[in-house]
Amino acid sequence: MISEEEDLIHHLRKMAITKRLNFLIGSGASKPAIPLMSEFSDRNDKTANQQLSERVRSLSKIIGNNIRLNRGSYQVLQKVEATLTNYKEFIEKIIHLLELSNSRQTPKSVNIFTTNYDLFLEKAVDEVSKNKRLIFNDGGKGYLTRNLDSSNFNQTVSYKGLNDNYISEIPSISLIKPHGSVNWLRNEEEVIIKHEVVDEPMIVKPTGKEEQDTFMNNHFHEMLRVFQLELDKPQSVLFVLGFSFQDKHIGKMIKRALKNPELMIYVFGFSESDRELYLKNLGFVSELSNFKILTPMNFDEKFRTKMNDDLNKEDWFSFTLPNLSKILTVDSWEVK
Repeated sequence: MISEEEDLIHHLRKMAITKRLNFLIGSGASKPAIPLMSEFSDRNDKTANQQLSERVRSLSKIIGNNIRLNRGSYQVLQKVEATLTNYKEFIEKIIHLLELSNSRQTPKSVNIFTTNYDLFLEKAVDEVSKNKRLIFNDGGKGYLTRNLDSSNFNQTVSYKGLNDNYISEIPSISLIKPHGSVNWLRNEEEVIIKHEVVDEPMIVKPTGKEEQDTFMNNHFHEMLRVFQLELDKPQSVLFVLGFSFQDKHIGKMIKRALKNPELMIYVFGFSESDRELYLKNLGFVSELSNFKILTPMNFDEKFRTKMNDDLNKEDWFSFTLPNLSKILTVDSWEVK
């Protein structure tokens, strides 16, 4: 007899394969390399916001340009490598899901929306693409000079046999960053996507005025428009991780999108207390039929991580990106 936990895992895997697949990734997914905003505090002449921005830029330089750290920064390098490994495993599982999906029913594509402006996802895709056939779309258009253009999304690419004897859709990943990126450079009315971290990146900093900053800038607004349009499509599913819905403008879009009866949203909480936090931030009294919050208690030990911050305290469980990757690990027999 299948347990309730096993039934949930099978259900989530089926949704990931048979629906239009979307992910919303927040800052919690880039730990342990990048701490949360709440873990910084103003000190000396730098605000918490400035410290976070500097951390994101410096670590993105490491992963983007393969800069070697000195011995004194060994712990930082370990955290960067651990975080990058988590993202690589996540991308590998997504590609495998797309390979198993039936392109006649749903496109072999996934949308990853992230409010993070680090380069972990870009680096992970770059590494995975060495061994996997995939198309990566970050909205860039051009060759030597790549301009950000939201119309560049929603593309499908197919591989044609050498003898034109078959056509096979290639799995594709679209990365949409509504809060900008450390490799985005403003050039008058255009945004140029560079291959390296720029000195003054075009990003929305966590100042508490994200909603105002986002809608004042046309490019950020366009990224959110893509987000809204994707969630309005029929037979869509959105998996949310590392995002607490404190960004009110995105929370409003989530609430609006839930009016689509064919949309299903699953939110994965890091700890048990996140359930109440998410409901509070969204202004919900309880979960909805198409909005479910899943915390460590919803999974058995195979799909959650045992934690213990203090030897004098009891063990507790968390749910992080590697746990989600494990849930998305689907065998071919499961889709038959």
